[in-house]
Amino acid sequence: MSSTRSTSWLNRFAWFTAVATLLLICSGGMVTSKNVGLAVPDWPTTFGYNMFLFPFSKWIGGILFEHTHRLIASTVGILTIVLAIWLWFGQDRQFLRNLGLIAVAGVILQGILGGLRVTMLKDEIGIFHACLAQAFLGLIVLIAVITTNFWRSLANIGFDPSRRRGIAPIRMMAIATTIAIYAQLALGATMRHQHKDLPILDFPTANGAWIPDTSASALAKTNAWRDARALSDVTPLQIWLQMAHRFLALLIGIAVIVFCARVWREARHVAVLRRLSNFWVVFFFVQFTLGAWTIWSNKAADIATAHVAVGAIMLSFGMSISAICWRILQKQRAETSATAIEPKGAAFA
Repeated sequence: MSSTRSTSWLNRFAWFTAVATLLLICSGGMVTSKNVGLAVPDWPTTFGYNMFLFPFSKWIGGILFEHTHRLIASTVGILTIVLAIWLWFGQDRQFLRNLGLIAVAGVILQGILGGLRVTMLKDEIGIFHACLAQAFLGLIVLIAVITTNFWRSLANIGFDPSRRRGIAPIRMMAIATTIAIYAQLALGATMRHQHKDLPILDFPTANGAWIPDTSASALAKTNAWRDARALSDVTPLQIWLQMAHRFLALLIGIAVIVFCARVWREARHVAVLRRLSNFWVVFFFVQFTLGAWTIWSNKAADIATAHVAVGAIMLSFGMSISAICWRILQKQRAETSATAIEPKGAAFA
C-alpha cells in the first residue's frame, strides 16, 4: 500500500515537472517573440549579480522576460534532479532510472546552450536550444506516463485475435507523425530565431498567390513594398522555409486525422488511445488556427507563444501515444509467444 502511495506521489511530481517545463517553453517563446534574449548581456550572472539575488526593482522591460526565463529554467533543473533521484531510489525498473539520468543530462545541456546563446551571440545555438527544450518536455511527459497506474494495467488489456495485427501499423503511424511534429517545431524555431519580420504576411495565400513567386523581379517588388512599411527584406530561402512549414502542417493534420480514424477502427477497445487521439485532432485544429492567427497578427508575441506551447503539447501527445502503442504491442507479442510455446509444452505433458 505504501509503495502504491509513493508511486502516486512520484507520478504527481513528474507531471508537475512537465507542467513547469511547458511554462519554461512558454517563457522562452515570449523571450524570442519579443526579441529580448539579450536584454541581460551576461551569464550565469545577471548584470553582475547572482541571478537569484538580482534586485526585484530592476525587473523591468525585456529584463523581466529574460530574467524570469532564467529563474524558471533553474527551477526546472532542480525539479529534474529531484525527479531523477526519486526514480533511482524509488523505482526497480532500470529503463525508468536511465530515463531520469538522461533527463538530468538534457537539462544540464539545455542550460549550457542557453548560456552560450547569450555569450556567443549565435542564433544557431538558439535553434538547438529551442529544439532540445521540446525534446526534453517529451521525455518528462514520457516519464510521467510510464509512472501512471494505467501503464501497468495496459498489460492486462484483452484483444480480439482478428485485430492483433492492427496495433503495429498504428504505432508506426504514431511514431512517424510525432517525428513530423518535431521537424515542424524545428522549422518554427529556425524561423523565430531569424529575428525578422514574417516573410509572408498573408494566409492562406502567400504574397497574394497560392505558390509565391520568388523570381528576382517579383522579390524586388515585394521588398520595395516591405521597405515602404519599415519591414525587413526577405530572401527566397525565408519564403520557402515558411511555405515548407505550411505544407508540413497540412501533412501533419492529415496524419493526425487518419491516425484517429484508424484507432477508432482497429483499437477502439483501448479507451486511453481513443481519448488521446481525439485530443490530438482537437489540438491540431487549435494549433492550425494559432498558426494562421500568428500571420494575421504579424507575429504578435502572445499569439506566437501560444502557437509554440500548443506545438509542444502536440509533441507530448505524440510521445505518449507512441509509448502506449509500444506497451500494448509488447503485451501482444508476449501472448503470441506464449501461444506458440503452449502446444510444445502439451506434447511433454
